[in-house]
Amino acid sequence: MSFLSHQPRLHGPALLLCSALASAAFLLMGVPAGMLLGCMLAGVLLATQDMNVQVPAPLFAIGQSVIACLMAHSLHFEVLQRVAGEWPLFLGIAFSVMAASALLGYWLMRSGLLPGSTAIWGLAPGAASAMVLMAGDFGADTRLVAFMQYLRVAMVTAIASLVAHFATGVAASPEHVAPGWDVQLAHWLHIQSPLHAGLTLVLVLVAAWLGRILTFPGGPLLIPMVLALAMDNLSPWKLELPGPLLALAYAALGWGIGLRFNREILEHAWRVLPRVLIAIFALIVLGLLIAGSLMFFAGVAPLTAYLATSPGGADSVAVSAVGSAVDAGFVMAMQMMRFFMVLLLGPRLSRWLVQRLTSRSAA
Repeated sequence: MSFLSHQPRLHGPALLLCSALASAAFLLMGVPAGMLLGCMLAGVLLATQDMNVQVPAPLFAIGQSVIACLMAHSLHFEVLQRVAGEWPLFLGIAFSVMAASALLGYWLMRSGLLPGSTAIWGLAPGAASAMVLMAGDFGADTRLVAFMQYLRVAMVTAIASLVAHFATGVAASPEHVAPGWDVQLAHWLHIQSPLHAGLTLVLVLVAAWLGRILTFPGGPLLIPMVLALAMDNLSPWKLELPGPLLALAYAALGWGIGLRFNREILEHAWRVLPRVLIAIFALIVLGLLIAGSLMFFAGVAPLTAYLATSPGGADSVAVSAVGSAVDAGFVMAMQMMRFFMVLLLGPRLSRWLVQRLTSRSAA
């Protein structure tokens, strides 16, 4: 890498090669959002070797817009109706997990090891990519938020996968064998409706432009999400995100986050790692306790209860639920309810906790 650091023309190709290798490794291991993590890891590696590579701001905005559309695509009327029909249960559980994450974040803030609202956003139990993107708009260090979010997702996903495997006793039967690379590649490149894919691309570009010119906190994520929800649920056209567009978004976001790292921030992350692990473990235990209460008081099946209350991202938990004997509608409704609660209350909560800590320190 020392040779490459003095060859600016090779920085771009080196980033592409490292990203491809890391993404392939994560995808082969079945890691959710493996391409995003692979590109982020490659960006971190190059950034810590003093390689100067930048992601153009419009490309990063397009990546944000695609992620917002991807999340909006999981919100169907069936999920919304499920939440409306059992709103006290969903609201109570979502609030419990969010309150616990906020208290643990406040505990980390009081240690003085993490700046501003970084600890709050780092533990916020929503979709990891969305939390990282929003955190920067509210004064948090997106690098440390990304470190905390993806560490939590990795731990929660690993546990959820093991629980799903042992709870269902799924054996390696032919129907559970992963398809070959040719099948996966064909599925990745397949476009069901060129019209819908084209309209989705137009929506992504318009929303990315609006998100950049309408500068308000969370706008680059919320604007495309609102537009995508309207298109997918209120119009005759449906969102369709082709594989190459998703790959571009994951790469832009992964590089945009990873290239901001440096040796100092990695050393800082290493210093706060023990406390972060304690906080993540406490969130996982809380999820287990809430799952137990759902089993005993609401009659929810054990695996369904665990996946619904798991403090991972909605996308990663959905991957664990696929093919398992669970109530997928209940799981997604619970996860998305919590995600929207974080979107609505997270900014206000983070500001209030930072002000409270500041006033307490000044007293």
